[in-house]
Amino acid sequence: MRQIDTLLETMVAYYAGDPRRIHHFLKVRAFAAMIAQAEALNPQLMEIVDVAAIVHDIGIKIAQEKFGRCDGKLQEQEGPPVAYEMLRSIGYGQGTIDRVCYLVGHHHTYTGIDGIDYRILVEADFLVNMFEDAYSDAAIRSAYEKIFRTERGKWLCRRMYGVAEP
Repeated sequence: MRQIDTLLETMVAYYAGDPRRIHHFLKVRAFAAMIAQAEALNPQLMEIVDVAAIVHDIGIKIAQEKFGRCDGKLQEQEGPPVAYEMLRSIGYGQGTIDRVCYLVGHHHTYTGIDGIDYRILVEADFLVNMFEDAYSDAAIRSAYEKIFRTERGKWLCRRMYGVAEP
């Protein structure tokens, strides 16, 4: 079995009984793949984007258990150690693990985005969150202007949410 298939099965098992979380990471993964393909990433970055999209919210479960809440900062705090152990046990390389854990630990931080992999993860997560959390038109417009930088991410946002080009 390929590593990515093992990771998908492991994450579904991790979120067993919580279909909302499973649907979320699968949708983020799909949008991240669309954006990454349009950006013509090299295979190493494609893998990092794919893995990060799958595990980006891994801290939600432990944050909820430990603190009774799972806001973005707690996800960033609690997620990397869980992601590290999961990815290590599946056999991912140290470079992939380190970058994915960095992304998990920063995916709710929208300043200092330091790479296309980070940018793609944030944009894909926003595309899904805007729907799942029923963002207002004003909040969607604000996210479009402040967050989206890739051409495919902007295109998806405009098509999905009716955002007019500035």
